[in-house]
Amino acid sequence: MKANVGGIDRVLRILVGLVLLVLAASGTVGWWGWLGVVPLVTGLLRFCPLYSLLGFRTCPLELRK
Repeated sequence: MKANVGGIDRVLRILVGLVLLVLAASGTVGWWGWLGVVPLVTGLLRFCPLYSLLGFRTCPLELRK
């Protein structure tokens, strides 16, 4: 997997994912809050399958290995 998520995009994905998971665990939001796993995992792995399909990258060249 080549990294295609970087910088601010990565931080936002991790924060949004964590917030959604905390809200889901506390019962504040419905079951859809557990979808926070998706942005959390893509942020941690620096890879987004949808970005690959669309040919989109927010990662600097030196991090794409």
